[in-house]
Amino acid sequence: MTTTPTTTAMTVKISVNEKGSPTGKLADAELHFSDGPLAGLKLIGFAIWEPRGGARNVTFPARQYSVNGERRSFALLRPIVDTAAQEAIRALILAEYAEHEAHAQRTTPPRRHGGTGRTNDSGLAVPDQSGPPPGAIAAISRAGGARAVTVGCTACRRCAAV
Repeated sequence: MTTTPTTTAMTVKISVNEKGSPTGKLADAELHFSDGPLAGLKLIGFAIWEPRGGARNVTFPARQYSVNGERRSFALLRPIVDTAAQEAIRALILAEYAEHEAHAQRTTPPRRHGGTGRTNDSGLAVPDQSGPPPGAIAAISRAGGARAVTVGCTACRRCAAV
């Protein structure tokens, strides 16, 4: 079998867990591929966790199954040889979540869909333009060394690019 090294542009997409359930889960993450053989595909199932008093961690996609009533999980993304290979993805997802969190703190107050409660002279609702809504998704792309951040609402996708 011949292997050809390729570079793949991917975007880390963060979806914040605003429900607070399960306890300690901060967000879900996806990897969206925009170049190479995986272009147009996404890898879902990453989760960012922060246990009480502990360090943040990323869990990788896995499938659960039962053997004799015992629940087990099968990792869907595994290293070929080097067990530390997953650390690069884990570090990237944690870094992008930290950046998303910092961005969310800078953009206050959050925009609430439904507008400001005011109307214009025509009686149409005046939209609120104060920032991304709660439940926003931040997609951060590192394609070719460039960086683009897109923020959108998980409910209606009407939010603007930043």
